[in-house]
Amino acid sequence: MVEANGNKGQRRREAVLQLLKQQGKVTIPEMVERFGCSEATARRDLEQMEAEHPVIRTIGGAMYDGLNAVRDLPFAEKEGLSILEKEHIATLAASLIVEGDVIGLSGGTTNFLIAKQLKARRGITVVTNAVNIAMELAGSDIQVVVTGGIMRHNSFELCGPLGEGMVAHLHIGKMFIGVDGISAAGGITTYSEQEAQIAKALIKRSQAAYAVFDHTKTDRTSLFSIASLSELRGVITDVPLAKELAAVLKEHHISVHVTG
Repeated sequence: MVEANGNKGQRRREAVLQLLKQQGKVTIPEMVERFGCSEATARRDLEQMEAEHPVIRTIGGAMYDGLNAVRDLPFAEKEGLSILEKEHIATLAASLIVEGDVIGLSGGTTNFLIAKQLKARRGITVVTNAVNIAMELAGSDIQVVVTGGIMRHNSFELCGPLGEGMVAHLHIGKMFIGVDGISAAGGITTYSEQEAQIAKALIKRSQAAYAVFDHTKTDRTSLFSIASLSELRGVITDVPLAKELAAVLKEHHISVHVTG
């Protein structure tokens, strides 16, 4: 009986994958109606499919991401990518932070490395929606404010209305935003709808927002928009930017910090 149920679930997930390939996205109500399963089963299916296929969970469903080679990778996998470049970017970002600052750190490897740089500092308050960043700063002289929400297991970021509601009451000075893509037309973008929403809320409550990214993210546009380039105060990266992107940043008087 268990095997039969397992086969049925596998066949359903294969059918959902075909549907995603055909129409690009699927909603949970659509799955319930088409396949006669419960909402809980549909959610479990999508969670399993996200781990095995180029499928990205969204609020209320999923999208197919077969065209993009780079996906919403687990933090441990991202941590090994371009680690030296990211350490240099983190050092440069940390040099912009002074005693008395209230700074924001979204999730991501580069921002985690910024937190590591700050551990020995004092007189700084860090607002973060990333559980691993908060834990990294535990026991230091840094005051840490953690937003609420539901944790995404790929990035350890807390997302959702609970966190966004709390952020609305905060005043952040410098906000450092990790991104999955940056381009002249698309601005700064990410693979996760939930992370895009909390990042927007954090930027809205900040005096100055800085996008931090390595060269692999430039001239890329991911699925969900975080902000247009004009909403940024600066960008921090590891290589000089392409002409078009550099021109748009200059036009909006956005500072460009490149590691030496």
